[in-house]
Amino acid sequence: MRIGYTLMTEQSGPRELVRHATAAEEVGFDFEVSSDHYSPWLTEQGHAPNAWVLLGAVAQATSRVGLMTFVTCPTMRYHPAVVAQQAATLQLLADGRFTLGLGAGENLNEHVVGEGWPSIDVRHDMLEEAVHVIRELLTGELVTWEGVHFRVDSARLWDTPDAGVEIGVAVSGEKSVERFAPLADHLVQAMPDGDVVRQWSSTHPGTSRVYGQLPVCWDPDEQAAVERAHAEFRWFGGGWAVNADLPTPAGFAAASQFVRPEDVASSIACGPDLDRLADSARPFLEAGFTDLAIVQIGEHQQDRFLAEAAGPLLERLRNL
Repeated sequence: MRIGYTLMTEQSGPRELVRHATAAEEVGFDFEVSSDHYSPWLTEQGHAPNAWVLLGAVAQATSRVGLMTFVTCPTMRYHPAVVAQQAATLQLLADGRFTLGLGAGENLNEHVVGEGWPSIDVRHDMLEEAVHVIRELLTGELVTWEGVHFRVDSARLWDTPDAGVEIGVAVSGEKSVERFAPLADHLVQAMPDGDVVRQWSSTHPGTSRVYGQLPVCWDPDEQAAVERAHAEFRWFGGGWAVNADLPTPAGFAAASQFVRPEDVASSIACGPDLDRLADSARPFLEAGFTDLAIVQIGEHQQDRFLAEAAGPLLERLRNL
């Protein structure tokens, strides 16, 4: 399993994120993923810089780590033709280290363009069509597309990487695996669901990577860690349907108002015990994930986490 670091755009500003990216590479993380949000989940997080500008800067500030959007919705806030151009440019800047992570999106980020929020079936239809458009454009050929949801008029990407851009798609269950496994190179899955991994892997025997994400909250003071995780990450346990459909941080605050600190602590490893933090990754390992991106919750202890705890935590994770 490769261990990655999450550039959590919801909880840090752009300059801080670039600094964290370079420190994460130096300490030994294998790859780095960036969320792609227009709003934070909760106002306590307080940030939402543009992921593509950020990753362009990170591509120049780093030299070894893989980079990935985790994940971009290519259907509403961005037209798929724009996503294809961004991905091709970033792959050239990163010298082949970039993977394009795509998903059906969340209302929180996509409603800002004023086009409403479609049903899940329509969102999946749009995502499927968008993946086809992006793949066509990444060939560097002239593309005209007349689809159900998107039109592309005589478009060509003039700067494309020779090796292309691999695509990962976030899926949530059996039906979406059946639909998107033939279209994507890699799987992005929020929960350590071994059945989903096995179903996906049967379509990509030995060739596909499976990406997951694990929040932890390291702090020398366990109570401070629990309080910070509760303040900034209590939305995490809402489930995919809630997280995809709520439109604003105020909505997430209302939906999570009865979540207690002890509830968060029971699902997210908090405090100074690195063995406990590492062991919380075990379900992903047992489910067959090949890549796991760690989220250190909160900006407050991010620099100290990278300087003091990340190296020993990586050692423990790899020892699993």
